[in-house]
This record gives sequence, C-alpha cells and structure tokens, in this order.
Amino acid sequence: MTNFQNQHLSYSRLTRYEKCPLSFKLQYIDRLPSEPGMPARLGSTVHSVLEKLLREHVQAEVISSLSEERACELLQEQWTADQMIGAQEYGEANEIVRLFVRDEGMVDPGDVLGIEQPFEIQVGRFTVLGYIDRADRDGDGVCIRDYKTFRLLPDQHEVDTSLQLSLYAVAARKLWPWAKRVRLELHMLRQGIRMRTERTDEQLAVALDYAASLGEQTENAATTFPPRLNAYCATCDFRDNCSAYAQALSGTRTVVCDDPSDLERVAQEREEVAILAKILYSRRDQLDDILKAQLETQGELVLAGMKYRLGQVARRDFPVTKTLQLLAKASGKSEAELLEKLAGIENGQLDALVKSLGPKVGKPKLNMLKAELEAVVEKNFSTRLFATRAA
Repeated sequence: MTNFQNQHLSYSRLTRYEKCPLSFKLQYIDRLPSEPGMPARLGSTVHSVLEKLLREHVQAEVISSLSEERACELLQEQWTADQMIGAQEYGEANEIVRLFVRDEGMVDPGDVLGIEQPFEIQVGRFTVLGYIDRADRDGDGVCIRDYKTFRLLPDQHEVDTSLQLSLYAVAARKLWPWAKRVRLELHMLRQGIRMRTERTDEQLAVALDYAASLGEQTENAATTFPPRLNAYCATCDFRDNCSAYAQALSGTRTVVCDDPSDLERVAQEREEVAILAKILYSRRDQLDDILKAQLETQGELVLAGMKYRLGQVARRDFPVTKTLQLLAKASGKSEAELLEKLAGIENGQLDALVKSLGPKVGKPKLNMLKAELEAVVEKNFSTRLFATRAA
C-alpha cells in the first residue's frame, strides 16, 4: 500500500515506471540515492555542450556555420565541470560534437525557436513537465528535435510510436499554436542521422490516455511495483538493490521451452535469454575493466587457470554521410533507401550490398566504388582483453 502522489509527471518518470515499476519506486517513492552510468552521464554532458553552443550562436544573431573549434572548447569545459573521467569516452564525445557541427551546416538564428525549451501540458489530472532539446521553424510549421547518444539506432516503428515524441508534439502545438504542422525528429548524434515522424490528432489522443494511465498506476494504492527485467537492467541506477537483477546475474531462468512446436513458449524463452545475456555480458565487461586496470602495469596475469593479456584490435568504420553518397551515386538509389538497409549493420553486410551492385553497375564501376569506399573508411583501434588457457 502507498499514499504516494506525484508532484508532477515527466517523460522520464513515465518511462521509468513503464520499464520497471520497482525502479520507479526506488527513485521516486523511496528516494534512494543513485549514480547514473557512463552512457547517461556522457549523454547529459553532450546535451549541455550543444545547448551552450547553440545559445551562443543564436545570441550572436549571425547566419553562419557553427564553430567546431568552439564546440570542442565547450566540451572540454563541460567535461571538467561534470567531473567526467575516461579517455575513450572523451574521444567519443569529441567525435559526436564535431559530427554535429559538420552536419548542421549554415544555421540561421532566426529559425531557432527554442533551445532546452521548457513546457507544461495537462495529461488527465496530471501536469506533465519537460524540456524540448530544440525547436526550429520549418516553413509554416515547427520541427522538434530530440538529441540521442545511443549506440544503436531504433527502428522506424519505435520512432513512430515514441511516447516522448508524442508528448513533445502536444507541447509544440501549445507553445507555437500558429504552426500548421509539427515534424518530430530523433537526432541520432553518434550516427549523424535524423529519424523523422509525425502524429495525427488520433495518435496524440491515444498517447495522452496511455500517459494518464501510467500516472494513475504509479499512485494506485494496490500497485506492488514489481521488478521487470528488461534490456536496460545492466545500466539501471538501482541494479544493486534489485533481487531480480541478482537472480539474472546467477543465470536463473523462469522460462524453459522443451517443446519446439510451442512457438509462444519459444518466443518467451528467447526474450528472457536475450535479457539475461545482455546483463551477463555487461557484468563480464565490468570484470574485464578490473583485469585491464591491473594489466596496464603488468604484462600478463595468470589467474584461475587462465592467462590474461592486452592486445590491439582494429575496427573498420564507414562514415555514414560519405558512404551513403558513394553508394547512391553508384546504384542510382536514394540515400534514404540505402540507409534503411545499412543503418546499424556489420561491415560484412555492407560488403554483401556492394557485391550485389556488381551486375547492375559493371565491374569497372564496382571496382571504383570499392576503391572510393576504402578511401573514406575509418580504422579505429581498441584495447581488448585476451584470455587463453594457462600452460
């Protein structure tokens, strides 16, 4: 039983309850202290840098490109202010802000309607508060942009049904009632990709009803706030206070399908195993970090019958913009069509796509495309932990 009442709702509150009721309870009802993980902290730092960069540009009232040099200066300042540590993570953040500046091109301060724009909307009997990362004038409408530093791209269905974007659409209509159209964009900063969507009146009504339902559940005295294993458990602020997470670390499973013809059960087990695998791999990464820290000062470690050492592994990364331009030029297809096939895929799949163009474009043109792709490929080296059986 609980007498809990929300002072207000927000997307972060709603989505935390949606993903895991126990996590919601620990943060908003029990008010346990929490420490966000590196992905969340890095995202917050990058958001602050982009906010300051754009505010300075708007205040200057000059139509021009954003300054890459200034973006890097702001990152260094914000990294220090946020007490962030990690050379690899700093490099990632640096590349994100540089890519953002390059992709923005010319920015007209007069087109920027809002930066970290606060809003307040009514959802059922609840007041929902929030901030919109950026709003731009889009002809006779408004374009709402939400920055994300996720490593993986969501699929279009996730974008089209995002509760966060739906709430932003409602807020945009209230903030800029003159707008004849509200376009919504998830700006995937790591990839330099903007995923677009819109909402109908009917879709917004459904989204608001759903948000109100979630709010009611958080205040329902009968709500038990059970833990709910999901793909975000490995980075949850409260994983150390969660019995379900502890069981997941032990590999405990609740669904085992012995009948391959029972596809419903197969799917249930598959999803549980996928979540457990992500949690266990995350724990393995934490243990790897401990061993890596020791190996920085030692050549190798021999422990528990295993020999550990550090080595360099090369990774080939194809920059999105240049790669799409080259593929579009060679194939005659639009960049949007190609992006649908390429977004988030492995290098091997890119090789397969290039090979499939051979019969259409001819061998000389295909060889030229391969050479052009190799010219723009970026090779990144990362330190990996290697483990072998000790002699």
